[in-house]
Amino acid sequence: MRKILIANRGEIALRIIKTCREMGIETVAIYSDADKDLPFVKEATYAFRIGEPPVNKSYLKTEAILEIAKNENVDGIHPGYGFLSENSGFARAVLDAGIAFIGPDPETIELMGDKIVSRKTMKDAGVPVVPGSGEGTSTLEEACSLANSMGYPVMLKASGGGGGIGMVRCENEQALTKSFDSTKARAKAYFGSDEVFVEKYIENARHVEIQVFGDRYGNIVHLFERDCSIQRRHQKVVEESPSPFLSEQTKQKMYDTALTAAKAVNYKNAGTIEFIVDEQENFYFLEMNTRLQVEHPVTEQVTGLDLVEWQLLAARGEKLPLQQNSIKQSGHSIEFRLYAEDPVSFMPSPGKLSKFEWTDSPRIRVDYGYASNTAVSPFYDPMIAKCIIFGQTRDEAIENALQFFDGLKIEGIKTNAPLFKEILKDEDFRKGNYSTSFLAQKAFAVN
Repeated sequence: MRKILIANRGEIALRIIKTCREMGIETVAIYSDADKDLPFVKEATYAFRIGEPPVNKSYLKTEAILEIAKNENVDGIHPGYGFLSENSGFARAVLDAGIAFIGPDPETIELMGDKIVSRKTMKDAGVPVVPGSGEGTSTLEEACSLANSMGYPVMLKASGGGGGIGMVRCENEQALTKSFDSTKARAKAYFGSDEVFVEKYIENARHVEIQVFGDRYGNIVHLFERDCSIQRRHQKVVEESPSPFLSEQTKQKMYDTALTAAKAVNYKNAGTIEFIVDEQENFYFLEMNTRLQVEHPVTEQVTGLDLVEWQLLAARGEKLPLQQNSIKQSGHSIEFRLYAEDPVSFMPSPGKLSKFEWTDSPRIRVDYGYASNTAVSPFYDPMIAKCIIFGQTRDEAIENALQFFDGLKIEGIKTNAPLFKEILKDEDFRKGNYSTSFLAQKAFAVN
């Protein structure tokens, strides 16, 4: 694999470029008019304009992407995350063009992309799933009947959803009635299907995921867990590894269950099995992400491995570099998703980033998509960078993170950096005593 095209933008494109450079692989970047001055465009070996800023006129244009790939004679296409990364049609089109798709098989993407089908597949494999409807609910009456049988609160979810989109917590029948039609419409708009289902809401839940990896020879390993429970509006904000909440016994059970889940679909390349965990450490399958995760750097920090390198090796037909007993976990890593947004309302705050500077350290990793004097566009997710902080212990990682944010210099736009400082100082967070409701319950007063 001598040259790959990156069908993505921002920090993930730049992160892939860095590994490719170390492996002696040339990179082809694509960019919209809004992104022409961003670091990933300048750092790629080659870069080509793909279209106007809206995603349907740029990063989602399959035919235009494949045309550039063919003209440049690339050997593979890396989809990053978001955009086309979990689009089975795109993966098939890449393979049909004679180009390696740096990810799992299209059939696996399709299977695990449907929340109802994936739930049934996991249940058949013996993986515990959250109590809920086994099929899509087409009518409000059916949804209410299911919710009443399970007991409120419940979650109403889009079958094809992801990233927290198409999820609504309903406390009672009145709330379910109010949300049903709007959730179906949102599901149709975002995922092309208005199919929804009802699932029991787990109170004070933790969101814990297991990184898995497979090759073409049936080898599948896990790379430990990530706790992703600090969320706003069902979207992750802070992730860490190891989990400060789980017992070692529960972790081992989750590792084994994640491997069972991955083997059930003959998984290849990087993937993540996501679980919801209750206060008694009972865990249930939530979904499988058939791509590299935003939060993969915390796994890299505690294992010392390069997951993008592993993706490239697997895509070109090589066996996994390590067997399970050779993969070790050491230290503690916490990732903070730095967004251009108001830290109180969480509303996006696009605009010119006049200054973006930090103090480098061996314990600090910043995967950035923007630099000083670049503009954060309103057309895309407003994440500026991921700040990944390491420590030999969790307490040390927290202190290193506080020092990092004290020295972080951002000017020109609002960001959620002040929120992170409040989280890091919070006694419950420092004790590892938090759930997915943490931010909603705390309602930090951020200056």
